[in-house]
Amino acid sequence: MTRPRRPSTAGGENPPPAEATRRRRNDRGVRGDRGASILEFAGFLPILLLVGMAAIQLGLIGYGVNQAGTAARAAARAESLNPGTGGAAGQAAASQWLDPVVEPGGGGGDTVTATVVVNVPSVIPLFDVPPIERSVTMPNDNDGV
Repeated sequence: MTRPRRPSTAGGENPPPAEATRRRRNDRGVRGDRGASILEFAGFLPILLLVGMAAIQLGLIGYGVNQAGTAARAAARAESLNPGTGGAAGQAAASQWLDPVVEPGGGGGDTVTATVVVNVPSVIPLFDVPPIERSVTMPNDNDGV
């Protein structure tokens, strides 16, 4: 399909090629929009980075909660089966870069309670993540030892 030709200027002469190109650009509105999309992207980029870093931070917090719960369960179970082994079992069950602090608790009675505190690093420097603490209580199965 061919484009219809533009009517020529007065006198039957076509304008010079540079002038015709300039007219076409002005007719379409292209000339004033050059570079606008890169400016819009540059203005939106800090917001996009902040949202991405917040998503990473939430993922790390979820991972820390999971690790603290797993370590507390392992520590309480090991302490209920064999007193004195809960601290080592809790340390082994958690990722060491979270700097877990395991308090295996005592077995004074029918239950054993273990508490684990982990420190999740902050990705966004403006916000501090409080330490995450999880406790687990299990029945004491050490058979009177």
